[in-house]
Amino acid sequence: MSMFLDQVTIDVKAGKGGDGMVAFRREKYVPDGGPAGGDGGRGGNVVLVVDEGLRTLMDFRFNRHFKAQAGENGMSKGMHGRGSDDLYVKVPEGTTVRDAETGALLGDLIEHGQTLVVANGGRGGRGNTRFATPRNPAPEMAENGEPGQERKIELELKVLADVGLVGFPSVGKSTLLSVISSARPKIGAYHFTTLVPNLGMVSTKDDRSFVVADLPGLIEGASQGVGLGTQFLRHIERTRVILHIIDMSGMEGRDPYEDYQAINNELASHNLRLLERPQIIVANKMDMPDAEENLKKFKAELAKEQTDEFAEPTPIFPISGVTRQGLDALLSATADLLEVTPEFPLYEEEMEEDVVQYGFVSDEPAFEVQREPDASWTLSGEKLEKLFQMTNFDHDETVMRFARQLRGMGVDEALRARGAKDGDIVRIGKFEFEFVE
Repeated sequence: MSMFLDQVTIDVKAGKGGDGMVAFRREKYVPDGGPAGGDGGRGGNVVLVVDEGLRTLMDFRFNRHFKAQAGENGMSKGMHGRGSDDLYVKVPEGTTVRDAETGALLGDLIEHGQTLVVANGGRGGRGNTRFATPRNPAPEMAENGEPGQERKIELELKVLADVGLVGFPSVGKSTLLSVISSARPKIGAYHFTTLVPNLGMVSTKDDRSFVVADLPGLIEGASQGVGLGTQFLRHIERTRVILHIIDMSGMEGRDPYEDYQAINNELASHNLRLLERPQIIVANKMDMPDAEENLKKFKAELAKEQTDEFAEPTPIFPISGVTRQGLDALLSATADLLEVTPEFPLYEEEMEEDVVQYGFVSDEPAFEVQREPDASWTLSGEKLEKLFQMTNFDHDETVMRFARQLRGMGVDEALRARGAKDGDIVRIGKFEFEFVE
């Protein structure tokens, strides 16, 4: 079973705010003490934090529900409840976060210690000291805490590597990684030996270093779901340089140039911007008998494809992963190319669009009225339900305030317009009350 997990959906729920308190100051020598109920504390946020020690999303395999603690309730003598600590959830570098329902991008976490709040804790409810007025100096009124934000989010890992090795299965990618770094990927004489991405740190002779990712082999149709490539093509997106490994020996009866074109087509089908990354063609298995002849044909075909006579041709490095022929020149050229190649921002345009999206004010009504088969009425709506949850029904003054708020939202008029009669049952969740004309 693979121990690599790179895509997962989790449920997060922020902490509810603490309830405000109804209390009065009662001291022996203090007449008319007045209200003394404190506010509730803020609920905890759910925060993603990057941990450089993690390499996969395997920690989420069995635990996909994360809930922050609620804030402390308000207390007497005007004492406010303590706010709850935030819940920190560790994720690996290179994690992309999206809202599972809308698909909106929430963040791209690529640096150790970087944080992202994915669910905001509810504010604490106000105690009765907040509702004191000259007309009502001793209110028996308090708010419940605001519910914490609850949502499903999608985590997608795209490994952080400077260089990506791409090519058909069994062209020698894993062998190359094993000889240029300390990585020890599984190597076998059969297709799809590599089932998960492998990372290796490579050092050149002049003490430059970079990270190389060996990715599962691609085949034609990978971007449409054929083979293993579709689930790992995403990991190429963060690389700055692509090493395109080609089997020049032709041992499996395939044409090297056709292989080269097929892989580039798959990269373009997955994401057109992948072809913006500079490529180095690595002609592997040059120790085999027909490799030299095949390389000449490959160069001739590549020259025909070049239409711009002033454009720099794609560099080709003949190597042998087994005999280590040509590796120093390849690594030095790769390091040189990395020094002049900037990073490719994956989500810059999408982030800018989200700024506009988050500033949008919805025109949706604050509530909806629905007639039930038993002739009762049901009220629903995010704004109305939050108002209901923050109402403390233990005190008559608070209930009267809730009734005034409903009337101000136009609930009474809407019910009357739909044909509600005196004595009809109206429900908000499990709460029932009678409609009064």
